Parts: sequence; C-alpha cells; structure tokens
Amino acid sequence: MRTSIMGILNLTPDSFSDGGRFDDGAGSPDVVAAVTEAMRMTQDGAEIIDVGGESTRPGAQPTAVEEEQRRILPVLSELFGCGIRVSVDTRRAATALAALKSADQAGVDPRELIINDVSGLLTDPAMPDLIAETGAQIVITHNRGDSQTMGSLTGYDSLLEDVIQELTGLRDRYLAAGARREQIILDPGIGFSKTHEQNWELVRGLESFVRLGHRVLFGASRKGFLGSVSTPGTSGSRTDASAAGEPGAAGTGAPRSGAAAFGAAHPRDAATAVLSAVAAEAGVWGIRVHDVQGSRDAVQVISKLRS
Repeated sequence: MRTSIMGILNLTPDSFSDGGRFDDGAGSPDVVAAVTEAMRMTQDGAEIIDVGGESTRPGAQPTAVEEEQRRILPVLSELFGCGIRVSVDTRRAATALAALKSADQAGVDPRELIINDVSGLLTDPAMPDLIAETGAQIVITHNRGDSQTMGSLTGYDSLLEDVIQELTGLRDRYLAAGARREQIILDPGIGFSKTHEQNWELVRGLESFVRLGHRVLFGASRKGFLGSVSTPGTSGSRTDASAAGEPGAAGTGAPRSGAAAFGAAHPRDAATAVLSAVAAEAGVWGIRVHDVQGSRDAVQVISKLRS
C-alpha cells in the first residue's frame, strides 16, 4: 500500500507550530491565503489537506464550536470547490456535521470526507452514530484527556499493549454504531497523553498498529519529542527541545510567539522527514505533516527501495 501525505492547514491563532499564519489581521481567517497554501501543498505532493480550527496542543484553551466553524467552513467550501480532498480536524460531532453539509452542498460524496478526531477516550458520544449514518471516514486517535489534562495521563502498565487496547476499544464503539471497518483509520496518538520516551517507543512499535488490519495515520510532525534529535534553527521558530506548549511534551504552555514565514524551514522538519520514511517502511497508510515536500521525498525513497 502506497503511503499518502496529509498536509496540515491550521486556521488557529494558537497552534504550536503555525498558529496565526492565516489570520487576516482582524480576527478572521484569510480564506485566500489558506486556500493558496492548500494548493501549494497539493502541488508539493499532498493528497489530502487536514483543516483544523481548534488547537489541541497541551495547555490550549477550548475553542467554542461556533468559533471553530467560523474559522473552517469558508475555507472548506473553497477547497471542496477546487476538488481538493479534505480531512477535517475536529473533536465535535456538530462541526463534523457542518463540514459534511458543506461537502454535500459542493457535490462532494460524504464518503470521501475524513473526520480527524483526536479526542480519544473523550470522544463526543454523537460522533460514532454520525460516522455510521453518513459513511464518512474517521481517524480514531489514541488520547486519554484534553489539552488541559493529557500531560498528566501518561501512566501505562505496558505502553504498546495499553494503547492498542484502548484504541481498539474506541474502534469497537464505531463498529457497534454501524460503521464499516473500511471507514476507520487508526492513529496511535503521538504526543497525546505520552511522554517523549513513550512517543519513541510507539514509533518503534508502529507495525503493531498496522497489523490490526485498519489503515494507520501517523502524525509526529514538528512535535516536541523531536527536539532531542534536531539542530536548533533561527527561522523564527521556538527551539526549546522540551517546549511544554508542543504536543509530545508533558506539561502546558503557550505557543511560540509569531508564525514562521510561508515556506520557512523549521528545525524539526528534517527529523520529521526521517520519521516519515520510518512510518512508510512500517506500512502506514498516511502521514500528517507540515512540510509536505520533505516527507513526500522520504516516502518516495521507501517506495523506490521496495520496487
């Protein structure tokens, strides 16, 4: 199975790596800038664009569902009109439903839409039924808490076994609601309720998730645990290897001040690309990244080695 690249499009003011990139200066999303970036990522090799309107970094404050939808729906409408395949990063069934309605209005088959839900054990009770009823695809992510609590929920008896057990338990809720196996994508939840070392342990165990028989999404792009293997840069990005405001670090904190310029290199992009190759070799279905080109090249190297 060829590994797909999912490009990240955060329409938030406070995401850990790229918050504020698409703010129009008046508190609203700059739709033209966001769509332009999505098109650039597809030209670089992204097959899916993951659109989010709420930061889920450790310490982030919840975003009202109305605000989340205000941020993402105008951009989704344009992306659907451009024929770009979309994933919607949301933990709210109401937002997922609004995105599905937008897709339907644009003539997009709801079965083509992916809902990327990182809520884990706090899954919205309405989400499994919505997925079963609409036929949309769902990314089920392992996570034990929300942005305020996940850093304190890292105790496991046996990390790999516990994560798989909890993740398949979530999957079973969707199957019980009537969702089909082919709708389901599993994500081990790198950076969510995990310490730095636990993240590395899950990377080493990726094949165990692939063997569960579902598509697997891997998302480690620029996360805090990569700071231990990355050379600090000066491109306007925060370089503290233990930065608490970033997924992959236990604790809480604010996002970096200022967003990196469009196309600017991030000090963790090289490490991210290496992990993209590792994940592709393990057989994952998709890789969610900020820097599409670097991970696309890494995945293509693995593909050449296999051919």
